[in-house]
Amino acid sequence: MTVITPTVGRIVWYWPRVNDGDPRSEQPFAAIVAYVFDDRTISIAAFDHVGTVEAHNGIQLAQEGDPVPTHGDYAEWMPYQLGQAKKHEPEKAA
Repeated sequence: MTVITPTVGRIVWYWPRVNDGDPRSEQPFAAIVAYVFDDRTISIAAFDHVGTVEAHNGIQLAQEGDPVPTHGDYAEWMPYQLGQAKKHEPEKAA
């Protein structure tokens, strides 16, 4: 499991709450980390499907291996970021 420490200014994917018939739930929103509470709780500025900025406070940041929330909104790292983090992890002794 790779845990990336969030920092202000990093980009994450933001998944809004799923509402019946809401087409926004098909793709994540691009979001910028605005504040870090801890490794799994952040505040973000998210860009919706037309580019409007939405502020969201106290959002769960699902790290790799964490269960993804089934109800409510959350953020996660993009696959590229996870790949880069894995490249820079110290090699584990065999």
